[in-house]
Amino acid sequence: MCRLHLILLYVCLILCTGCISGERKDAHVVTDEWKIKQMELLLENDPGTAMDKMDSLLPYLKDSMSYYRGIVFKSKAYMLMSRIGDASRMLRQAGAFCTSPSEEDKSDLYASVCNMEGNILARQAKFDSARVKFLQAYELYMHTGNKLKRFNVMLNLADAFLREGACDKGALWYHRSLRLADSLGLPKSQCFPVYYGLGQVYMQLHDFERCDFYFDRAGEYYDEMKPYEKGIYLNNRGNSYYYRQDYKTALKYFRRSLAHALAHPEMEYERNLTMINLGEVFLLMNQTDSASYYLSRCRDFFQKEDNNSALYYIDTQLIELALKEGNLSLAKKRLDEAVVPDFVEPNMVHIRNRYLQHYFEESKDYRRAYYYLVENSRIDDSIRSERIKMRTQEIAMKYRRDSILMKKEMLIQQAENKVLHLNQWLYGGGIVLLVFMLIAGAWIAYRSRKRDKEEWMMRNAMTSLRLKNIRNRISPHFIFNVLNREISSLKDRESNHRLYELVKLIRYNLELTESLAVTLAEELDFVKTYIGLEEQVLQPGFEFHIDIDPALDIHRVKIPVMLLQIPVENAVKHALSCKDGIRMLWIEVKKDKDCIKALVRDNGGGFKVKSNSYGTGTGMKVLSQTIQLLNSYNRYPLIMQINNVEIKERGELGCEVKFTIPLDYSYLLGRAKDTNLWKRCIEQLSLMMKRVQ
Repeated sequence: MCRLHLILLYVCLILCTGCISGERKDAHVVTDEWKIKQMELLLENDPGTAMDKMDSLLPYLKDSMSYYRGIVFKSKAYMLMSRIGDASRMLRQAGAFCTSPSEEDKSDLYASVCNMEGNILARQAKFDSARVKFLQAYELYMHTGNKLKRFNVMLNLADAFLREGACDKGALWYHRSLRLADSLGLPKSQCFPVYYGLGQVYMQLHDFERCDFYFDRAGEYYDEMKPYEKGIYLNNRGNSYYYRQDYKTALKYFRRSLAHALAHPEMEYERNLTMINLGEVFLLMNQTDSASYYLSRCRDFFQKEDNNSALYYIDTQLIELALKEGNLSLAKKRLDEAVVPDFVEPNMVHIRNRYLQHYFEESKDYRRAYYYLVENSRIDDSIRSERIKMRTQEIAMKYRRDSILMKKEMLIQQAENKVLHLNQWLYGGGIVLLVFMLIAGAWIAYRSRKRDKEEWMMRNAMTSLRLKNIRNRISPHFIFNVLNREISSLKDRESNHRLYELVKLIRYNLELTESLAVTLAEELDFVKTYIGLEEQVLQPGFEFHIDIDPALDIHRVKIPVMLLQIPVENAVKHALSCKDGIRMLWIEVKKDKDCIKALVRDNGGGFKVKSNSYGTGTGMKVLSQTIQLLNSYNRYPLIMQINNVEIKERGELGCEVKFTIPLDYSYLLGRAKDTNLWKRCIEQLSLMMKRVQ
């Protein structure tokens, strides 16, 4: 719609670039530029007062650059006040200065002139000429490096493409301006012109979902908009609902826009532009009185402005208004007097053809009515094709943009990978250094502990020598010799025999404490000696049986020390000594395949944890710990089992301790045969055996 394009003219007014750039040598020049900048802030809200202040300042501007910046400033004020002729005159003066030969760099000032000329041309609907001026300003700002002003020109350029009907190029420049805003770190509140510009692009493409998305984003900053920007937003938002034929919602936004323009008297152009929109909406809603009121009020203004595009649009609405009022002659008169601009947009031609078709139908000229019907169908197809093309180009543009962003992200990722690789080297080096320090600390601690250990061993050796010296003074052999002499002096042979057996038992016990294993013959001799001493206590009725497998060489087979003696001693002390009647004790040793099985059995009533004769259990603990220690150095373990069994021949309950010993069972502690470890184990076991005794 041409109405939309008229509204978009105002975008250029908001996006005009500032006039202050570069550094100056003289202090008074800096002061002049600062004053101009302060007045530019006033220009946004009160252009009349701002122009009056500039008129009072211009005579005092000695520097030519500052003076002509003031001239460009006045052109902005004139354009905002809809005095296009005066604005063009100011720009011709500034342009003549910029094109005159001089040693000064006038690129920034000339870019501002080109930008303003583009705004005026766009307001006059000369979009192709405006686009040329905006491109010229863009190239000049590229030369000066002023990115913020380049951002504003990019918005003007996008708007010019959009108003020419090139939605794809308009969207491209809007997205470029967003990327530049991101690089400049501009807040989102300064990007809302881009958002409602993209909203217009999607409105032209009839993609109303995305259209509303961008208009909603722009609406988030409505309170921060300047008065002119609010007028642009309200009119464009109303147009979006007009395109989807939601005339009630469109009317709501147009009324808000008119109320806003009436609250700011300087916004004359915007006020009359809104009246065109209101007139068309009322016409489509068949409220002809309201449509006539607004269309007739705004026509004089645009005729004075010499805005043929707006006049063409108003005349089109007035023709349809006359037809709806049933005044065919007035419709013909308005058609004959209608303005025909040099360039008419397809949307506007489409509306005019629809109304002309209506006119010739009312005039009974069906041939010409059919002509305009066919022409509109052709335009509809063309517009539909153009929309499809624009959608395709937009998708391609978005793909190119995403590809560029992906490449940038890949470059960023590569840089991050390099940094990560460097960090890994740093962390790796730090870890290696830390490990080295830990190893060094551990080595120092090890050396310190080793010195302490050597010192402790020396002290222990000294203590052992002292104890050995004490033992040598009164040794067990000395005691045995004394006992033997005393026994020899006794006359009772039976008493002598028992004492000899006791001395033998003590001597064996001391000798066994120096070993982990003994031969089966030595263990049996030890047990027999013990039973011989205890037999008198167990009589009468005591029976002792030993059954040895003839296939065993008892002088070569080795078993753990006290393996049989401890179960025998437990049986005598805790089972048989307190039993009435026949007391029986069996020892059986036999070979079974690749192992030796030995058992000690009694008929003492079985094993009872809680009994009057229950001892400390130290002997069995020593035996269990000895077996556990030896098993830790053997592949196949020695197994000990304690069970209560029934003595069938006597019908009594007894206790049986059973051992399963592998034939290749080793009694060496440690495969490395550590002598020190061996001695320590022997000493510990000796101490445990002595406690048992």
